[in-house]
Amino acid sequence: MAVLLQPAELLIISGAATGTLLVANPMHIIKGVAAGLMGVLKGSQFSKQRYLNTLKMMYQFLNKVRKEGLLSVEMDVEKPKESSVFKNYPEFLADHHAMDFLCDTLRTAITGGVEPFDMDQMMELDMEVHHTAAMQPIDALSTVADALPGLGIVAAVLGVVITMGALGGPPEEIGEKVAAALVGTFLGILLCYGVVGPLSSNMRKTADEHNEYLHVLRVLVLSFLKGSAPMIAIEMGRRAIPSHVRPSFDEMEKSCKSKVEAAEPAAAA
Repeated sequence: MAVLLQPAELLIISGAATGTLLVANPMHIIKGVAAGLMGVLKGSQFSKQRYLNTLKMMYQFLNKVRKEGLLSVEMDVEKPKESSVFKNYPEFLADHHAMDFLCDTLRTAITGGVEPFDMDQMMELDMEVHHTAAMQPIDALSTVADALPGLGIVAAVLGVVITMGALGGPPEEIGEKVAAALVGTFLGILLCYGVVGPLSSNMRKTADEHNEYLHVLRVLVLSFLKGSAPMIAIEMGRRAIPSHVRPSFDEMEKSCKSKVEAAEPAAAA
C-alpha cells in the first residue's frame, strides 16, 4: 500500500475529480451525492420488517377510514407526525418522500371528485418525478467515475514531464519518478472501477428500492380507493413487494391482527 501513497498523483486525481463534480452540477445535486454516499454506509432501509411495519400501519389506517369515513383521517393526513396511527411508525415519518407521497394522495382522495384512474396517473407522475430527481446525483457520480481513468493519465503525463527534468541524474531517482507517474494511471483506473463506480451502482440500487416502496404504497392505496376491503388492499400491496423481502401472507396477517388486538383493549380501558 505504501507504493500508492504518492501525494502529487493523489492531489491531481482527487482535486480534478472534485472540481469536475462541483463545476458540472448545481448545489442540490452535490448535496444529493453526499446524502447518497452516507446512505450507502448505512445500508438498505427496506427490509422485510420495514415492509411488515408499513402493512400494519396501512391496515390500521384503512380500518379507521372504513369505520369512520375519509373525513375522520383529515387531521392524520394534514399533520402525520401528530397522527394516532402514523406517530407509531418513526421509520415512515423519517422518510419524507414516502410520507408526502402517501399524505398528498390521501389528501386528494379526501377532497373528492378524482376518479381512481386519475389518482393512479397522479401517483405514477409523482413517482417518476421523484425517481428522476433521485437519479441525478447518481448520474453525476457515474460521470466522475468515467473521468477518473483519464485524470489518472493526466497525472501520469505530468509525472513523466517531471521525470524528463531529472534526466542525467542518478538512475534511482529517475526510476522513482517514473514509478510515481505510473501510479497515477493505476490509481485512476482503481478508483473508477474499484471505488467510485461501485458506490454509484449501490446508490442506484437504493434509489430503485425506494421507488419499489412507493410502488407498494401506490398499489395498496389504489386498491382501497377502488372499493376493496382493507385486508384485500393490504394483500394487493404485499404482492407488489420485491420477492426477497416479501413477507408471507401468514406473517402479514399475524402482524396486522396482533397490532389491532393489542390496541383495542387499550382503547376500551
